[in-house]
Amino acid sequence: MKNYEIERKFLIKEMPPDLEKYPRLEIEQGYLSTKPVLRVRRENDNYYMTYKGKGYSLREEYNLPLTEEAYDKLIKKADGVIITKERYNIPIENSYEDSYDLIAQVDIFHGPHEGLRMVEVEFDTIEEEQSFTPPEWFGEEVTEDYKYSNSWLSEHPFS
Repeated sequence: MKNYEIERKFLIKEMPPDLEKYPRLEIEQGYLSTKPVLRVRRENDNYYMTYKGKGYSLREEYNLPLTEEAYDKLIKKADGVIITKERYNIPIENSYEDSYDLIAQVDIFHGPHEGLRMVEVEFDTIEEEQSFTPPEWFGEEVTEDYKYSNSWLSEHPFS
């Protein structure tokens, strides 16, 4: 089990066609703390508590499973707004290995963040992350812009 994540985050210039043909998750998450990041999340019928360390594209991350009952208790203790979004997982080309084993996680936000659309790609290695060429439909990269982190958004509705 790896205890870190390597990811890049982008706004979306143009929504990919036929989203409904890709796997979709309904996500609800709240933050018990933003420094350090301590989050509880529901993905469809799965529940997690996540700790994330400092950083942007590379940072420490630990996921622990929760029961629905534990999640329901903890989400009530979240600070700020609860983030709700749909996530579509779209296979994309991995230019590092010339294959299609990367997943573009397209997030369509709802509630106080309505209108925000982002895409994240997670990588196994730094080399893979550094060699990544975003598809044409990706927009501006916001990996290192803290105003697009979910923990920031939990305290500041998107505008």
